[in-house]
Parts: sequence; structure tokens; C-alpha cells
Amino acid sequence: MSVTTVVGQPRPYIMTTVNNEWNSGICDCFQDLPQCCLSFWCPCCFACKTSYEAGECVCLPLLDGCGMIPPITTAIRVSIRQRYGIEGTICKDCAYACCCGPCTWCQVAREIKTRTNPITFVNLST
Repeated sequence: MSVTTVVGQPRPYIMTTVNNEWNSGICDCFQDLPQCCLSFWCPCCFACKTSYEAGECVCLPLLDGCGMIPPITTAIRVSIRQRYGIEGTICKDCAYACCCGPCTWCQVAREIKTRTNPITFVNLST
């Protein structure tokens, strides 16, 4: 009778997904359908929730209704872009905030969700 000794255990392969671009496009709302629905049916609640997840005051997005350019949406987008080193310009941030408010909030929420869980485990054992 022979005894087989295992010398090394299989280890997981760790892959990170950090880059300097948005992980999803501005119109990729359907990548996360529950967030898309909440953003469509209750944009104020969704913006406040996302603002909280970004580490800002929960009521901050309610100030956006005061002008032509939504300053809080623009500021949160710029903040997330700077926090994660995403390339872009303030002009694009402003244009997205003005023309695609709910889509902008969805993109920011998806980015926070993706960047807070950047490690993917892949099992290589066969």
C-alpha cells in the first residue's frame, strides 16, 4: 500500500479589473436592470442612493433642480472619475449630466459597484 502525499495545494488565480476608463458606457443601463428600473421610475431616490454610495450627503442630488446645468450630477461624476483615475473632461461630464441625467447616475452607480469589488477569482483546477 502506497501513500500519496500532496505537496502543493491548487491556488486561485487572482485577476484585477482596474483601468483608466469607465467600465460601462453611458447607455449601458441594461447591464444592471434593477438599477436601471429604479433610475427610470424614481430618479430622485436613485440619485440620493448613489450619492450616499459615493460617500456624499444623501440629499445632495435634490439641489440639481435649481439650474440649467445639474451641478451635483456633474460634481459626483467628476468626483468618481478622479477617485478611480478615469480619463475624461469636465465638458463631457457636464454634457452627460445635462442631456442624460438618469443614464449618468446609472453609470456612476455601476462604476462604484464594479470598483468596490475589483477582484475576480478564477478556479484553474481541473
